[in-house]
Amino acid sequence: MSDLPFLLLMIAVPAIGAAVVAALPRGRDLLAKQVALAVSLLVLLLAVLATVAFDPGGKRFQLTTSVSWIADFGVRFALGVDGIALVMLLLIGVLVPLVIGASWADTAPVDRSMKAYFAWLLLLEAMMVGVFAATDIFLFYVFFEAMLVPMYFLIGSFGGPRRQYAAVKFFLYSLVGGLIMLAAVIGLYVVSNSQLGEGTFAFDALRQLDITPGVQKLLFLGFFVAFAIKAPLVPFHTWLPDSGSEAPIGSAVLLVGVLDKVGTFGFLRYCLPLFPDASRYFAPYVLVLAVVGILYAALLAMGQSDMKRLVAYTSISHFGFIALGIFAFTTEAGTGAVLYMVNHGIATGLLFLIVGMLIARGGSRQIRDYGGVAAQAPKLAGVFLIAGLASLALPGTNSFVSEFLVLIGSFPSRPVFTIIATVGIILAALYILLMYQRTMHGPPRGVLMAEDDDATPVPVGGGATAVAAAPARTLRVRDLDRRELAVVAPLVALILVLGVYPQPLLNLIEPAVSATMSDLGGSDR
Repeated sequence: MSDLPFLLLMIAVPAIGAAVVAALPRGRDLLAKQVALAVSLLVLLLAVLATVAFDPGGKRFQLTTSVSWIADFGVRFALGVDGIALVMLLLIGVLVPLVIGASWADTAPVDRSMKAYFAWLLLLEAMMVGVFAATDIFLFYVFFEAMLVPMYFLIGSFGGPRRQYAAVKFFLYSLVGGLIMLAAVIGLYVVSNSQLGEGTFAFDALRQLDITPGVQKLLFLGFFVAFAIKAPLVPFHTWLPDSGSEAPIGSAVLLVGVLDKVGTFGFLRYCLPLFPDASRYFAPYVLVLAVVGILYAALLAMGQSDMKRLVAYTSISHFGFIALGIFAFTTEAGTGAVLYMVNHGIATGLLFLIVGMLIARGGSRQIRDYGGVAAQAPKLAGVFLIAGLASLALPGTNSFVSEFLVLIGSFPSRPVFTIIATVGIILAALYILLMYQRTMHGPPRGVLMAEDDDATPVPVGGGATAVAAAPARTLRVRDLDRRELAVVAPLVALILVLGVYPQPLLNLIEPAVSATMSDLGGSDR
């Protein structure tokens, strides 16, 4: 079974599915949803089969595929996964079908069709698989830039009121970072040509180069800026709150749950192994950005009135913990960082989904427009609580294990940064529990209704100005239906199971992180 081209199939299947969905006649939205869901479930099956075929104790990169692409420049369409990339592919496989299920009842703007939305989702899935599976750096760059296109259209065509601004900001930030990285990729090619006699983009060959410290620093910065924007690390983060708040909920889940992880994945896959001297030199500066991001984003999250924007800021804070684990340069902290990448995608993905379901019922993203929801929708409130507790890393939830590994692994080598970072745990409890308390408990909020009972309600509260003649009525929030329960149940189960027994993922991750630390040039310190 290991001879099957799993990675190639995981790229080709959703790409072909996207073309099929896009080619369906206009008005066949239901068929488009069914095809998209079937394709995404097939990708999940391929990810599971690839995991079964993967040997954690075997070669570093497995399930490889390599064919010549641009022979004159030594570019190959080369795919392969280690444990770090494999767990990210599993995360993609889990999240995309749930995003499609969560978007099942959505309606498109009048000038758009939902089949276009699902086609872009499938194309995005193909690009995300490609960026984690590529073992040729030029191919990685192609996928890195290509995945911007479907996300741009998902935000710009199907997002909120400021969707065009958010989409352009997202695209420009990522494009600028990618162009800087392209210069570094070309620089690596030139160095390989001078040392090997021929240029190459193959990761394994580049890893063997003896690059001088000065050149390493320049190349490191080229990759680092692109990955720091994507991650996003403070101060490169400003695109995420806008994109996360304006993106449709399903796209926001993938944006924060998967796309952002390309940045932290890039730190581990490329920055540390290819530029070990530069990584050690710049590590203190990166750690400063990490802990500043943890505290700064947490404080900003506490001050948000928009629920989606609040969740976006929580992600910036969490990425500070991931960066701390990576640049602590210990196997334990690095393993925790990779596990954090997976667990953050699960917990924050669930939090975004449940916030989206609440917004769909109340018609407002403002926290002040809700109250007493738990009394009317206990299932929704219960899932909201589980998602919130996982986000603040309560013991027994999946995020606790990864956060604990990051902190305990970072403390021996980076004690000051670790101690400062722990303040973020307290702030996380504040911003999550305050949002939950204000929306789920207390007196129900009122909404303004027009004289016509059939009119659409406009939520108000917390100081909003009411129209003088409009009578106020209590906001009625229905509970989760069967489809919505089917969407959130797998993520709830993963939060609880991985909170108690994360060992299967750790068995995949730890050997790959250990190999990365060896590339860095020494034992844990």
